[in-house]
Amino acid sequence: LAKKKKKPKLLNKFDKTIKAELDAAEKLRKKGKVEEALRAFEALVNQYPQSPRARYGKAQSEDDLAEKMRSNEMLQKAINTYDEVVSLPNVPSDLIKLSLKREADRQQFLGRMRGSLVTLQKLVQLFPGDTSFKNDLGVGYLLIGDNSNAKRVYEEVLSLAPNDGFAKVHYGFILKAENKIAESIPYLKEGLESGDPGTDDGRFYFHLGDALQRMGDKEAYRWYELGYQRGHFASVWQRSLYNVKGLKAQPWWTARETGYTELVKSLEKNWKLIRDEGLAVMDKKRSLFLPEDENLREKGDWSQFTLWQQGRKNENACKSVPKTCALLERFPEATGCRRGQIKYSIMHPGTHVWPHTGPTNCRLRMHLGLVIPKEGCRIRCAQENRTWEEGKVLIFDDSFEHEVWQDAGSYRLIFIVDVWHPELSAQQRRTLPAI
Repeated sequence: LAKKKKKPKLLNKFDKTIKAELDAAEKLRKKGKVEEALRAFEALVNQYPQSPRARYGKAQSEDDLAEKMRSNEMLQKAINTYDEVVSLPNVPSDLIKLSLKREADRQQFLGRMRGSLVTLQKLVQLFPGDTSFKNDLGVGYLLIGDNSNAKRVYEEVLSLAPNDGFAKVHYGFILKAENKIAESIPYLKEGLESGDPGTDDGRFYFHLGDALQRMGDKEAYRWYELGYQRGHFASVWQRSLYNVKGLKAQPWWTARETGYTELVKSLEKNWKLIRDEGLAVMDKKRSLFLPEDENLREKGDWSQFTLWQQGRKNENACKSVPKTCALLERFPEATGCRRGQIKYSIMHPGTHVWPHTGPTNCRLRMHLGLVIPKEGCRIRCAQENRTWEEGKVLIFDDSFEHEVWQDAGSYRLIFIVDVWHPELSAQQRRTLPAI
């Protein structure tokens, strides 16, 4: 039989003597009478400043009111009040845990990542035996990009609780980010198999599958299938994590299907101009092409020269290729695509790009061939291979798994134009956050 969860003990000796008054105020809060509850708890705090439960009720009421009013100012008040609870005398440890955990959570919500770290560190110091607080602290470090401290924390958890699934998936996630591919696999796998709360997250299926693929292990697709069944991926092949539901999903598209035929015609008609401006930039010694930096290459040399990123024009870059940029200005579906880029991409012989998936299903990717060797270059999207042609546009949905090989005798240059998925409304194009 499952153990009944013990109810947290929230009242100290003193608070038991004013239980009726506390209950009356709490009843108002539970009924959603937020303003009245806050007034009732404020009155109790004024009358009994040493009461931790009254102070905690005040914090919760401010928290509720902040949500109701959508007020960050009120939320900051709640955060301060949660913090006050802990400094009172004789606070029950369950109440300390609830107050600090909620305080850290609300600080993260406001984007106060460093403040929440301090709160989580306090929890870990007060309750060193409770691994769940260490796990939360690890997440706090990850949120500010401090992977090495996060790693240290999860190593501590795993030395105390070797089967902690939450620590395992996060530790595996960090190893994978350090490019320790083989080492990351058992942690990600065992963590997901544990079924512990917080482990069933699309990112862990994504990275476990990716690590297995890089090791040449076909078991990757079993995990992608599971991630799909769990609702994290749109399909086994389409594994982006920032999606709008219900958009038409297929790996390869024709110009007509996208509805962006004018853009495609314009790119194909002006391909030599785009190519020549790109070549002129390539030849300059002050290299404007930057190496691909997302760790997608198994081997080789692959660089990009970006003109638009997240819907923002790079004015400096456009000075080098003014005609190409002027040409694109007429097409807001591309220049305004805040979930994509417009860029030149050069790939040298002997390059292989791992199978990978873009971040979102909200864009389609156009590739215009500029300098394409006769043979040795190909791209696979889902289960179909294609090749580029000079002066021709290929269109695919990069939220589907794709992979690239460059085994030619000379470089390959293409021009990449991301566009909004044609089924997105004008409202969605305006409001979707950038990626």
